[in-house]
Amino acid sequence: MLAHIGYGALLLTFLLSLYATGAAVYGAVQSKPEWVESARRAAVLTFPMLTLSVVSIVVLLLTNQFQIEYVASVTSRAMPFYLKVTALWGGQAGSLLFWSWLMSAFTAAMMLRSWQRDREFLPWVAVVTMVTLAFFLGLSLFVENPFARLWSTASGEIVKSMWQPQGAMPFTPRDGNGLNPLLRHPGMILHPPFLYAGFVAFVIPYAFAIAALLTGRTDARWIHLTRRWSLAAWLFLSLGLILGMRWSYDVLGWGGYWGWDPVEVAALLPWLSGTAFLHSVMIQEKEGLLKHWNMVLIILTYALVIFGTFLTRSGVLSSVHAFAQSAIGPLFFGFIGITFTLSLYLLMRRWNDLKSDLRINSLLSREALFTFNNMVIMGILVVAFWGLIFPLLSELVVGQKVTVGPPWFRKATGPLFALLLLLMAIAPLSAWGFASLKRMKRLLRWPLVLSVLTVAPFFVLLQRQAQTQATGGQKGRLLLDAHHLWALLGFWLVALVGYVTLSEFVRGGQARMKRGENLGQAMLRLFARNRRRYGGYVVHLGVLMMALGIIGTHFYASETQATIPQGGKITLGHYAMTYDGLQEFYAADGRHVARAIVTVYKDGRKVAVLHPRRDFYLDSQQPMTIPGVRSTLLDDFYVILVDWQPISVEGATFKVYHQPLVNWIWLGGLVFILGTLIAVWPERTAEARRKKVPRRRPRPATVAGR
Repeated sequence: MLAHIGYGALLLTFLLSLYATGAAVYGAVQSKPEWVESARRAAVLTFPMLTLSVVSIVVLLLTNQFQIEYVASVTSRAMPFYLKVTALWGGQAGSLLFWSWLMSAFTAAMMLRSWQRDREFLPWVAVVTMVTLAFFLGLSLFVENPFARLWSTASGEIVKSMWQPQGAMPFTPRDGNGLNPLLRHPGMILHPPFLYAGFVAFVIPYAFAIAALLTGRTDARWIHLTRRWSLAAWLFLSLGLILGMRWSYDVLGWGGYWGWDPVEVAALLPWLSGTAFLHSVMIQEKEGLLKHWNMVLIILTYALVIFGTFLTRSGVLSSVHAFAQSAIGPLFFGFIGITFTLSLYLLMRRWNDLKSDLRINSLLSREALFTFNNMVIMGILVVAFWGLIFPLLSELVVGQKVTVGPPWFRKATGPLFALLLLLMAIAPLSAWGFASLKRMKRLLRWPLVLSVLTVAPFFVLLQRQAQTQATGGQKGRLLLDAHHLWALLGFWLVALVGYVTLSEFVRGGQARMKRGENLGQAMLRLFARNRRRYGGYVVHLGVLMMALGIIGTHFYASETQATIPQGGKITLGHYAMTYDGLQEFYAADGRHVARAIVTVYKDGRKVAVLHPRRDFYLDSQQPMTIPGVRSTLLDDFYVILVDWQPISVEGATFKVYHQPLVNWIWLGGLVFILGTLIAVWPERTAEARRKKVPRRRPRPATVAGR
């Protein structure tokens, strides 16, 4: 019964989205506002209707209704409550329904805003959002139905169908298969919702951009209306990527956080185009430039959102993140092709209307440097996109998938990321309209000196180490190899950008302190009066912290693997670990656990006792590797239990990693998110600030003689 309620709500929501699309088009074309208003209300109604469908599937998951095929495939009796709830997005059918639910929530929130000033946008925003929603709902209804039941045919075959096949009988398994063990991690529980929220939120600015093209509103009004939507989408997508990195580091058991996996790259692509868009729209708002480019970027971001969803759910690419092979691939491909073609057609129609008589007058101006920044970001996007689709193209041409690995991505994108850091150091020192080279040299002088002084001791230390290892006659020569030189260049760029960013805070604070404010007041009001700018600087600091961790792990990480008996030792750099024993037991949630006990020493001093383990989930018949990690701000000592033989004298096999500075990635992620929240936080308007200032009451009139 509950499955039929959920399916019925899903069907009604699909019909509502179609009705809203038709009513909006009819109302706009025929100039009938009552039809547009009806479409708006229908769009709002999709959210409670789809919520009913989502609640239905969640209740089915919680109550172990294994006669529902989706419930049987992603849950089991041994799974805890919270995992059964998150199983909603743990499989293909549920994740598509969850995507649609988020889409309806964001659309309803947008539709409930006041439209008095922007009434002409309303019907076309409704059309774009409702068409997108209808597409995903159609997939859930006709291809990946989360409410389909299991049936046993006369031949004994188990099939799934919403309605009873002829001659079949209902079938209910005794237990479900359980959620994939790789998904039973806090990072993966939160990673998909944030990622989906970022994907969905980017549909809103795209909808307004298409509405602007259709209505001929070529000014920056659509950008003003969607500024916080774009920032929120970028924030959600950033959170999703960072949580996915943490999940990879904790669960996959390879000692890393980013392997240029196809699904990782598919999620990175819209983040890159969205980042370029957020920088580019500031140029249009300030100087009225790059109108064409902003339209291209938001159209591209929307296409990449759908493309990323397509890649993870079509099964065309092999990935630890991707779902199995599915029939929805061609449908996604067709939808991407149609929407992208129509978007470009509308852009070409309005191309002349988007032209601006203004030009970039100085190569050192902020708008010019932001444009260079955009070009570098798009270069990274092109490289990542090429590496992503190369296996598909190779299969099409030669009949075999040829993949490009992480080394290719790192070599191709590394110089571009370095150039991006350099632009982050220069752009804040420029000005809108025109910037003189003399002024920029003056502002850059002290950050440049301080950055060189910061990196110089490391250069001297590495040079001395190289001289010590070299043979006679090498003294006085530069002996550092390219590996160390690239690392030093990266650290220098991080230091330079850091000092430039801090100098911006110092200059702004000093300007306010000259007005009589103390340091605390100056900094608080600096953020309060320009949250977008200084929130962006905090984001830059977060990026630098993450870059510090990435450089440290990329250039100085090390690893080893060995099989040792109980009491044996493995040495890696300054670290050593001893294998003290192994415990095997069954956990209450249906796991067989093999947990090793290892003691870690650094420079001969005991620093930690770790418990790397292997969990085998009986419901899904799949293993999961949980590393033992000793973490500090300087490094991680990361131990994986690869194999064990309790009876054999060989003992156990361990893989050990040393990851310098890796925790700066996670700390930088927190600062990154904080900066984005500051930038998103609404600013008080000038009118509101005036209202807050107390007015002096007029003095009462005096009576003569008193």
